[in-house]
Amino acid sequence: MVDLLVINDEETRQLAEEPNLIRAARRILAWGPKRLVVKRGEYGVFMFGGESMFIIPAFPVEEVLDPTGAGDSFAGGLMGYLAAAGVQDDAALRKAVVFGSVMASFNVMDFGPGVLGNLTYPEIAARYREFRNLALFEDVPEGS
Repeated sequence: MVDLLVINDEETRQLAEEPNLIRAARRILAWGPKRLVVKRGEYGVFMFGGESMFIIPAFPVEEVLDPTGAGDSFAGGLMGYLAAAGVQDDAALRKAVVFGSVMASFNVMDFGPGVLGNLTYPEIAARYREFRNLALFEDVPEGS
């Protein structure tokens, strides 16, 4: 009855009693959740669902002042995007994970939640686009 479970990598391993993160995620998905989002702190996020896997790094921040609340701001950005989008298909979930990472990247730049309260949507959208461009690369041509 769980559509989306959001936990960190250590919780994933402990819950599944499996040290390998991918096998642990598959075991948890076998229990019923449709999607599992595994937060990995400075290493980014894995999202698992059925046979699909989506992996993104953490948005690179030059100076991390306080990581407190980064996971919560990630979850808030993810859920906020899903609520605004009104859909939960694969494309929306992937965007939601990126929005979550974007929000966490703002959160770690200062002490306390103040930076989040002063953000505007254009600032969030600009960082989202910057994040997308960091990982964008061309496909290889079909070989013969």
